[in-house]
Amino acid sequence: MQRSRPVSILDKSLSKGKAEVNLSSFALLFAEMIRYAQNKVNSVEELQAKLAEYGRFVGVRLLDLIVLREKSYKRDVKLLNMLMFVKVTVWKSLFNKEADKLERSNDDPLTVWKSLFNKEADKLERSNDDPCKYFLIEKDPLVNTYISLPKDNTKLNCAAFIAGIVEAFLTESNFPCKVSAHWHKGTAYMIEFDQEVIARENALLESNR
Repeated sequence: MQRSRPVSILDKSLSKGKAEVNLSSFALLFAEMIRYAQNKVNSVEELQAKLAEYGRFVGVRLLDLIVLREKSYKRDVKLLNMLMFVKVTVWKSLFNKEADKLERSNDDPLTVWKSLFNKEADKLERSNDDPCKYFLIEKDPLVNTYISLPKDNTKLNCAAFIAGIVEAFLTESNFPCKVSAHWHKGTAYMIEFDQEVIARENALLESNR
């Protein structure tokens, strides 16, 4: 009698289902990734940059996976639609839930700057909303759940890894931007789009009038 060959992860179809990962295994692997990154840097800023770099590596591949799995997916050219896609579909693919909130920057240095950087902006100018800047809010990011920060590293936000994923996903979807993670209402992913994205968005709005 011939024994059936064990099915490995490489034999499974990428287009079928959304496999769940054991939380304990993920926490262990993520902690090891942070430890590995720590050995290659000299500061908190460098560590967050390294985590964001790892996240971008994942984000590029996540886009391909979502395109394969989401049969109705079409790369949107509208900014708000793409942001909502990230908030809902991308977050569900990663964490099996939506992100908590999507906000547009009010460009108020008294509130935003102090919340993000623990200081006021150098100059106070009240202006219209910044069309290039959005905040994706997540109260309790999974990547921070099992990370205990030493007293000398309280500024470290390991969600920089998720920021890297979001940045790569949006950039590869033709919405070039920079994304960073900050302690604000839990964790705020600050998304700053290139001017070309806003110019394209304005052109689309004008053409639809």
